[in-house]
Amino acid sequence: MLRTIDLRGRVLSPAELLAAVPRATAARDEALNTAAQIVHDVSVRGEEALREQAARFDGAEGHDIRVPAAHLDEALSSLDPDVRRALEEAIARVRLASAAQVPPPLVTELGPGARVEQRWRPVQRVGVYVPGGKAVYPSSVVMNVVPAQVAGVSEVALASPPQRDFGGRVHPVILAAAKLLGVSEVYAMGGAGAIGAYAHGVPSLGLHAVDVISGPGNNFVALAKRVVAGMVGTDSEAGATEILIVADASADATLVAADLVSQAEHDEQAAAVLVTTSPALAERVASEVMLRAGATRHSARIREALIGPQSAIVLVDDVEAATAFSNAYAPEHLELHLADPRVDDFVNAGAVFVGEHSPVSLGDYLAGSNHVLPTGGQARYAAGLSASTFLRPQQVIVYDRAALEAVHDGIVALADAEALPAHGEAVTARFADRSAT
Repeated sequence: MLRTIDLRGRVLSPAELLAAVPRATAARDEALNTAAQIVHDVSVRGEEALREQAARFDGAEGHDIRVPAAHLDEALSSLDPDVRRALEEAIARVRLASAAQVPPPLVTELGPGARVEQRWRPVQRVGVYVPGGKAVYPSSVVMNVVPAQVAGVSEVALASPPQRDFGGRVHPVILAAAKLLGVSEVYAMGGAGAIGAYAHGVPSLGLHAVDVISGPGNNFVALAKRVVAGMVGTDSEAGATEILIVADASADATLVAADLVSQAEHDEQAAAVLVTTSPALAERVASEVMLRAGATRHSARIREALIGPQSAIVLVDDVEAATAFSNAYAPEHLELHLADPRVDDFVNAGAVFVGEHSPVSLGDYLAGSNHVLPTGGQARYAAGLSASTFLRPQQVIVYDRAALEAVHDGIVALADAEALPAHGEAVTARFADRSAT
């Protein structure tokens, strides 16, 4: 089911490693064009476009796009008590971990009367996206809303696709999670259209454009963020999920296979990759994956993900080669099943899960870490969702007269060197004798 890529006996350059990385690039290219068209349609036709998209993609018509408060109340009152307790525990854990991500204000004294303060200001308005197609993600409500609240965001809107099975309503467990967190502005809209609505606003719905859009989704959602980037801030492109497991002969094949299948369960475009130094482990994992994939609920979806070009078992000579491959891949989720996991060597990953008792499923729900993470290799330069996603660093500069005078000559010299003499003159004017004027 999983194809094998054999890199043993080869010394690969960084470019060759990138070329060897299994990715479904054609799917992302197609999704970008489609996402751009959908976003443009919403920008021009607003609610009308959203309703057409809901009918086409979600099978929902005539529904309330802006969710009435009563729907939120009903959802919370009917929420399974065990699910509520799990959500409340997740909220508490993510809130604690997110609070550690808010930098304290810092003041730098550069000299007598010369001070620069570094402070962090929250954006005012955030649009959170929560997927709701092939699966339901109340956990993503927690992962998005809690860091925004911890950062101090004053307005949080939430969007999730309308569900045909619920008469066009947002899934009730998602609504219940929103109500638990005090989110009252909720929209039944999905996919790239929701991203376009957040970026452009929809006046007929009372939906104002947001400052930042966050949240995971399929490739269409991820690439719609690329389309609107620059108009609004976005988190990383958290598209179809990825798991990369680096394992040696000490790994438990059953657990490795279980974790690969768990992420393939998300979507047919999900990527499940094992890179290992052990051919024997690779064989055992391949066999175990086949057994597990056929015996679980979403076997057809899992099979499509595992036979796709984005999934593979990669054989390498040693852990050093496995590390290089992992850093080139830059996975969303990285699991280390190694006798000696040298975590600091794995520099490119959205989140790193160390040891057999730290599966990605833990991070999906109750680790306290955030599960909205960069995909498609973006972990080389992008971070996962955190409180800092919703914060802007701002510098406050306070100099008194003596402190400005101390740097007067330097400012004038640099202004003259840049042929911008009025810059220097603006400083000199503060020391000129104006008594005669």
